[in-house]
Order: sequence, then C-alpha cells, then structure tokens
Amino acid sequence: MVFASLEFLTLFLPAFLALYVASPARWRNGVLLFCSWFFYGWWSPVFLLLFIALTFCGWLGGVVIDRAPNARARGWWLALFIAVNVATLCWYKYANIVVDSLDNVLALGHAGPLPWKHAVLPIGLSFIVLQSISYLIDVQRGTVSADRSVIRYGAYQGMFVHLIAGPIIRYAWVQRELVSRTVDWDGFSAGARRLMIGMSMKVLVADTLSPIVDAAFGLHAPTLADAWLGCGFYTLQLFFDFAGYSAMAIGLGQMLGFRFPENFNHPYLASSIQDFWRRWHLSLSSWIRDYLYIPFGGNRHGEFNTCRNLLLTMGIAGLWHGGDSWNFLLWGLAHGVALIVARLWRRFGMPGVPLALSHVLTLVFVMLAWTLFRAQGFHAALAMYGGQFGLNGIGLSDMLVVLLRPVHALAAALGIVCVLLPLWQQRWDSLPDTAPRRVWEAVWPLAGFLLSFGLIVARGAVPFLYFQF
Repeated sequence: MVFASLEFLTLFLPAFLALYVASPARWRNGVLLFCSWFFYGWWSPVFLLLFIALTFCGWLGGVVIDRAPNARARGWWLALFIAVNVATLCWYKYANIVVDSLDNVLALGHAGPLPWKHAVLPIGLSFIVLQSISYLIDVQRGTVSADRSVIRYGAYQGMFVHLIAGPIIRYAWVQRELVSRTVDWDGFSAGARRLMIGMSMKVLVADTLSPIVDAAFGLHAPTLADAWLGCGFYTLQLFFDFAGYSAMAIGLGQMLGFRFPENFNHPYLASSIQDFWRRWHLSLSSWIRDYLYIPFGGNRHGEFNTCRNLLLTMGIAGLWHGGDSWNFLLWGLAHGVALIVARLWRRFGMPGVPLALSHVLTLVFVMLAWTLFRAQGFHAALAMYGGQFGLNGIGLSDMLVVLLRPVHALAAALGIVCVLLPLWQQRWDSLPDTAPRRVWEAVWPLAGFLLSFGLIVARGAVPFLYFQF
C-alpha cells in the first residue's frame, strides 16, 4: 500500500483517521502503532515480523543502554545493538550484490555460480535502521532519555506517515509530542493541504514522466537527445517523487498532531555542491553529518583527514542508497570528490566562480551524478554517458518519438516552473492579501489533488522510487 493508491486514500486513511480522532488521547499512540503495523503488513506479513522484532530491539537497546552502570558498559551495549541493526540491513540489502560479484569473479576461472536464492529487500528497512541507530546513539550520549513505554517507542519507530521513505525522524524531534499532542482543526486542515500538494507533486509530475525515464534509460545506445531528455526528466521525477512523499508525510504528521521538519529546500537552485547538500534530503544530510562525519573527526584534524572523512562519509551514504548495484557507491564517492574539490578550491584561494555559472555547474554535476544513480548497472551508466557526450548520434530515437506525448512536456514544464517558483516567491508574498488570492491558494491544492485522484483511478498506483529501499 502506498499513499498514492486507492486502497490508502479510500479505505485505510479514512478508517484510520476516524479511529484516531475518536480515540482518547492516551490511546492514540497505540492506535497509531497497530494501524502502522497493519499498513506495513499489507505489503508483507512475513516482513512485518522482522519489523516488529527490530522495533523491540531498538526499544530494549535504549532501556539497556540507559541502565548500564558506566560509560564503558553503555559503549559496549551500543555497539551490540547497532551491530544487530547494521547486520540486518546488510543481509537484506547487500547479500545479493556480494554473491553476484563473487559469481563474476568465479566465472573468470570457469567456476560457479554459487547456490543462492535472491534475498528480497523489505520496504523502508534503510530508514527504519537509521532511525533506530540515531535513537540508540542519542540515548548513549544522553541527548534523550530511553523511553520506558514500548508502545510509545513503537509509535515513533513504526509511524506509517514516514515509515517507507522518510523523512528520517529523530526521537528528540517528536519526544514531547509522543507524550502529549494536540489534534485541532487548524493543524488538521494545514496538514491536509500539504498532503494534497505532495500528492500533486508525485502524481502529476513524477508519475507522468516515469515512462519516458524508463524508456530512455533502457536504450542500449541512446543519442544525445535521448540521454539528456532521460536525464532531465529523471532529475525532475526523482525530486518530485521524493519531495512529494516527504510533503505527504509532513502533512499527515501535522494532521495527527506532529510537527516534522522540512526535508527539502529547493535543492536544484543550489549555488554549489555544499549548498546542494544543505538543501537535498535534509534529514539524511544532517544524519550523516551528526552520526558519521563528525564522529569520524569532521574537519578537526587537518585538511587531509577532512578530505578523507568527506570521501568516506559520502561513500557510505552512497552505499546506503542501494544494494543492487555498485553504482550507488560510485555516486556517493563522486559527490565526496566534488565536496573535496570545492573545499580545496577555496582553501588554496582559487578564483571565484560567477554565481550564475556556479548554479549551472552545480546542476550539471548533479544531473550527471543522477545518471549513475538511475542506470541499471555500470555498463548502462556508461551507455548513457556516451549518449550525453554525443557518441551515438544527436537526434531523438524512434522509440522516444513514439512514446512522447504533449502531457509529458506539460508535466516537465510544470516541474520546471515549480523548481523556479521560489525565485518569484518574494514578489508573490509582497502582493496584497486579497480575496481572489486567498481563494486561489485554497483552491489549487484541492484541484491538483482531485486531478491526481482521477489519474490514480485511470492508470493505477505507481510505487515511490524509494518504496523498497
């Protein structure tokens, strides 16, 4: 079950909201927990058992670490419970690619393949593990107190609104609201508006562009036009899919009385690669900074160590993004190298890059890196890069000519306008607060949602790109 599906919109969400609102405040964490388990179990009852086990592991780990008699004991318990989480993630996420890589090595000696049954990756496991690790570390650091209520902790860990694709919510951000929160009409209506906006981003832009992206990245020898069209559409698709999900998660949380932080801040308007990572997937960026980069040493021990920490951190972040291809590791390392180059450029007093050119160079690098991120394997990425540099001709291929429709151009144009909209936001905010303006701001999210709902009915639900992640 995904948010942009008839099952969720017409069955699960109305039934859950009715039960949640009707329940006494002291019961709402329990309602949220068990309904979230139902939501997760809709996809796989078997993996629901794994998810419940990880929930109890995180809760028990926090209690044990909090009760440990000294810092040394807390450190050992922390290492143990983190190892359980990381081992679980590595088994489901990386076992397949390790076996495939070993098979390739054995094939050189005319041996193999190894007997192996493909491991299925549970949905949301990457986000579940990161939340559990951040909670355990924060308890060990004394940033938060261990929650003695398994129901309350389970509601935090399993909350369906951000369970599948984030944002990565830290326990400290919602600790007070887990104990006491207010569900009122203002928060509910503001959250519903945000939900409708996120749904429109996902369905109207991301899902509409998806078939062209799949076709372009499936070509064996894409032309210049094919490759850049596919890359450009994927750049929009990924943002509107992921940011749309985050907006829906934030909106649903607000409807339930939670206040989640923003997860995106107009990343495609970034003026540098550092600025991009201050704007893209903010909950992940802050997580890798606080729980990887700074513990590795950050920028405290000289330039060489700082560069090493940047490369190591971004390599791990890239590997976290996917376990079915080494492309994700290469994508993370590419961003690590870009961050190092930008740092050393300033460190050695190189001439400044004009702001407009810096914006363009940053976006071009991000798009080229997205090519590696999206391609199904290294050779597919090389084929796309060959197309982007004009090695396979220039014109649009027959397949894309047949597939392209005016609706795709409309979706891309809508996406580009939305990306550039913040450049005009200040001027819009300065306009008089008139009745027509208020009507427009109230009506357009509803209109977008109704159109999205109609498209879901017509073409079915399209899973989020980060759904099984």
